[in-house]
Amino acid sequence: MKYPAASSIALAILMMGLTSAAQGAQGPGRGQAAPQSAQTAAPIDLTGYWVSIVTEDWRWRMVTPPKGDYSSVPLSAEGRRVADTWDPAKDEQEGNACRAYGAAGIMRVPGRVHITWDNENTLKIETDAGTQTRLLRFGDAQAPAGDQGWQGFSKAAWEIAGGTGGGRGGGRGGAPANPPPQPQGPRFGSLKVVTTNMKPGYLRKNGVPYSETAVVTEYFDRHSESNGDEWFTVTTTVDDAKYLNMPFITSTSFKKERDGAKWRATPCTAQ
Repeated sequence: MKYPAASSIALAILMMGLTSAAQGAQGPGRGQAAPQSAQTAAPIDLTGYWVSIVTEDWRWRMVTPPKGDYSSVPLSAEGRRVADTWDPAKDEQEGNACRAYGAAGIMRVPGRVHITWDNENTLKIETDAGTQTRLLRFGDAQAPAGDQGWQGFSKAAWEIAGGTGGGRGGGRGGAPANPPPQPQGPRFGSLKVVTTNMKPGYLRKNGVPYSETAVVTEYFDRHSESNGDEWFTVTTTVDDAKYLNMPFITSTSFKKERDGAKWRATPCTAQ
């Protein structure tokens, strides 16, 4: 009669051991590192003061184009109709002088940007033109309902060169079952930013519109010149089914400055 009881005790001990082993395999170990913040994981450093270098589209960027000049923008019939109603005086009277400084157009406005980390998972871009502030949020943050002002809601992610996270740097297939060890060293990659929930604004200062349903996708890439100059280029795609027949794509370059000595914060202007 003692054998069944002894067998039950042995079985219980065995089950406890198996449960502990399973939990140890599934859960994080005590020595496992915590997930990296976006700041720590950054493959490129975009912080500092930068000035836009205008080498193309001078007539649309350095001066306000005349009304009705929307060349090279793939406007729909509705988009052209709205552009032809541009009235800067009305914009100023209605408190909308910042329409050309929204997220879909601000990086094309000549001037300087100051990029810093607002916190370890939020990159901040400030502009001296129009005194705008963009917050690029990494992680699981979700856009609130409704428009979030001129700069909308920006979701950011690093895309590591050669990674498998999708996008420009990721592969289509799954990761190999037994990946080879990765060498330690510098990493390279891009910053991807997707912005939604914006107030309707202008792609150009002369009233070329984008709507509240537009989606702005940007890639920030940094590079160095042989003379030591540091640059970043932002490639911007604006998708807007309401006012555009196809995506509107631009590429804008910024050169790094030593400090903020040339920073000149100026308010939005409608003209």
